[in-house]
Amino acid sequence: MMDTATFQVTASGERELVMTREFDAPRSLVFDAWTKPELLKRWLGVRNGWTLDVCEVDLKVGGAYRFVWRGPDGAEMGMSGVYREIVPPERLVATEVFDDAWYPGEAVDTMVMDEQDGKTTLTVTVLYESQEARDAVLQSDMARSAAESYDKLAELLATDA
Repeated sequence: MMDTATFQVTASGERELVMTREFDAPRSLVFDAWTKPELLKRWLGVRNGWTLDVCEVDLKVGGAYRFVWRGPDGAEMGMSGVYREIVPPERLVATEVFDDAWYPGEAVDTMVMDEQDGKTTLTVTVLYESQEARDAVLQSDMARSAAESYDKLAELLATDA
C-alpha cells in the first residue's frame, strides 16, 4: 500500500531522482533507522518475503556498508557503498552500487532529514552517472519498492524505534 500523500518520486535535472516522505518521528530516530543495522534489518526492503540477511554498516566517512536481501525463492540481491558525508542527525551522503547492476554505474545518495514539530521530512536525492541510468530507474518498479520500504519504516518509527 503506497502512501502517495506523503511519498513522492520526481526527476530533477538531467541525472537526479528525488524521493520525499514525511515521517511522524523526530529526525534523530529517522537517522538511527538509516544507520543502525538492528533497525535497518526491520524495515529496509519490500514485504513480499524478502529479508535483509546481510546488513553491515561502518558509519564513518570512508566507511563502507553492505546489504544483501534474500527472497523467498533463495534469490539474492546485494548492494554496497561508501559513506562520503555524515552529519547526525540531519544528513548522510553515500555511494551505491548493486552486485548485479540493473542500471549502469554507481549512484550517489544524499539523504537530508528536516524536522518540524516532531515530524521529519526525508529527502533522498540520487545522482546517477547518466540520464539513461536515471531514466532506467524511473521506468523500473523502484518507486513502488521504495514506497513499500518507507511504509515499513513509518511502522517501525511508530513503535518508537
